[in-house]
Amino acid sequence: MTIEESQFNKKSIYDYSVPRSNGQKLQLADLKGKVILIVNTATGCGFTPQYEAIEEMYEKYHDKGLEIIDIPCNQFGHQTPGTDDEVQQFCQLHYNTKFEQMKKSDVNGAHELPLYTYLKSEKGFEGFGEHQFSQLLAKMLSKVDKDWDKKPDIKWNFTKFLVNREGEVVARFEPTAEIKELETAILKLL
Repeated sequence: MTIEESQFNKKSIYDYSVPRSNGQKLQLADLKGKVILIVNTATGCGFTPQYEAIEEMYEKYHDKGLEIIDIPCNQFGHQTPGTDDEVQQFCQLHYNTKFEQMKKSDVNGAHELPLYTYLKSEKGFEGFGEHQFSQLLAKMLSKVDKDWDKKPDIKWNFTKFLVNREGEVVARFEPTAEIKELETAILKLL
């Protein structure tokens, strides 16, 4: 295969879709020209209060081109119990979320969304940084897999991927990243 052929065959973010909670699909191609924040979320996690800051950013920047793709996931400590409707009701009641939530889905493993296979291939894990939960997460993950930090898998709830207006995955933010850092990165792309 030539370089031209491999570039031609390379997928882009716009080749993927995400199942909505109503059973329909959100085609990411419909978001061309937007800045996209993709985040796997949970309703019963220590990071769940991040919903508040994500909603604030959505309200401030949606009219300027920011889209949020919220994908509830129950793979990390079973911290997203309940149906898709119950998850949505929780978020609207507690965080007044207005952005659409997708169907609860896997982000790792045999049943992971193909979108997440792509995202992880574009931006792997680079560490948790300096956060009060960094050591706790590292200790917990090392009990399950001694090589956890060498794999691109999603490590926990509220891992975020940022996509620019051209559809390039430009950054990955672990749940321990400062929300202000995420907002600064979004503002550079709007």
